[in-house]
Amino acid sequence: MRQYNDVHIYNKFIATPMKKLILILPILTLFLGGCFWEEEKKRESITKGWSPKTFFTQAKEQISAGSMDKAIELFEQLQAAYPGSKYALQSKLEIAYALYKSEDYDQAIDRLNSYIKLYPNHFSTPYAYYLRGVISEDKSRSILDDYITDNAQRDVNSVRDAFNYYLALIDKFPKTEYTEEAKTRLVVLRNILSRHELFVAIYYTKKGANIAAINRSKYIIEKYPNTPSVPAALHLMAHNYDIIDTPILAKDVRRVLKKSYPLYTPHYTLED
Repeated sequence: MRQYNDVHIYNKFIATPMKKLILILPILTLFLGGCFWEEEKKRESITKGWSPKTFFTQAKEQISAGSMDKAIELFEQLQAAYPGSKYALQSKLEIAYALYKSEDYDQAIDRLNSYIKLYPNHFSTPYAYYLRGVISEDKSRSILDDYITDNAQRDVNSVRDAFNYYLALIDKFPKTEYTEEAKTRLVVLRNILSRHELFVAIYYTKKGANIAAINRSKYIIEKYPNTPSVPAALHLMAHNYDIIDTPILAKDVRRVLKKSYPLYTPHYTLED
């Protein structure tokens, strides 16, 4: 009786399922093979037989030719066909660069932010930090800047962004090839930001908001020391102290100005 039960159990729980599995295996194999074949056909339709390197080279040539849309299309096809290749990873940065050259600044920065988040310690990530700063600088410019517009007299949010991006690069990757250039750019941006604050202080003075002008002048001296705007900020501060009838404070500021910048002469005007 026990032998019968053992045989029954074997047939029910082992032999029968095995037979079913043997019957299913060829179908499963055909199905999986078909899926693999479909993936290969899909890849072939995308790549036209190109290798990842060929894709990358062709896309780079489109950038050199100024065809940014075509370059982006090729880079995206490369990522779809060979998602795990080193060229697919590099193409993410190349797409950001192509968007930047197309003056699609916001999307370019979004791509770089995503890259930095996904690959925080990759050897190419310092470049992503640096490119963010470059893009933000260019975003702050207009076509006529070199002729009629002072950067500091316009909205400087993008300049501040660039400043902070370069600072982040220096803090995160202090010994990369991009860090020294970032330090150089910080000097330029500090001068722009301090000059912007000076224009604001001058505006407040013209409008009779003397306390606000004094506070803005102090901000320049404290936030942007050693920039060309500091002596003008001191001079403007003394002027506003005169207006609100605080001669002792005005005298103290002029003493600092004369001692620190003995050759200074005002280069701004309070006339409209």
